Amino acid sequence: MLGVALMGFAGFAGLCLAMEKHFNDLLGRKPTGRQLRALKITGWALLLLSLILAVHGRGWALGLVEWIAVLMAGVTLWVFGLPYQPRLLLGAALASLVLGPLLAVLAV
Repeated sequence: MLGVALMGFAGFAGLCLAMEKHFNDLLGRKPTGRQLRALKITGWALLLLSLILAVHGRGWALGLVEWIAVLMAGVTLWVFGLPYQPRLLLGAALASLVLGPLLAVLAV
């Protein structure tokens, strides 16, 4: 379930960076339209992949409930952490992008 949570966290990072204001605040430059579109697609794809893995691992009943729970935890970190520690969240998102699929493959 940790892999699912990390991939969901990375998905929300992509959706957060797909907003022009957050992209500019976190990376210090203006995004292009292609970058914003790619971040939106990647963010939604990671969220969908985390849903598929959660349902595959636990079934529809339990997997869907656990998926929503870990997504709510990840979103809470973004909502309350973004104003105070944006660079730390960006680093955590990069780490979760690497560790999420790895842990999902190992079924952790």
